[in-house]
Amino acid sequence: QAHLMESGGGLVQPGGSLRLSCSASGQIFALSIMAWYRQFPGKQREPVAEINVREGSTNYADSVAGRFTIAGDMDRKMVYLEMNNLKAEDTAVYYCYAKGLARWRERFDSWGQGTQVTVSS
Repeated sequence: QAHLMESGGGLVQPGGSLRLSCSASGQIFALSIMAWYRQFPGKQREPVAEINVREGSTNYADSVAGRFTIAGDMDRKMVYLEMNNLKAEDTAVYYCYAKGLARWRERFDSWGQGTQVTVSS
């Protein structure tokens, strides 16, 4: 019922900044949770940042707290991840995740295809 597409990944030097975007499309009635995850080679996907659309509250992994900011524009069905002071350890594939209700009020969970972020000098 929903399709997510990430953009904004690429190569950046340590200490630099990057902005990731995620667009949601399809027969979506409402979004309840939007989040960013990341995955290192051979490792499980892990949460980075999450926003509860209804509450407006956010959660961050300890490794990115104070450096990353998640924000949403629900009118446009988009979520962003502002990444500052990037470190080599942030290098990973970043995925957008969304949970909500489709047109007929059925629940859905969707993942984007992922976008590569590489932090290197």
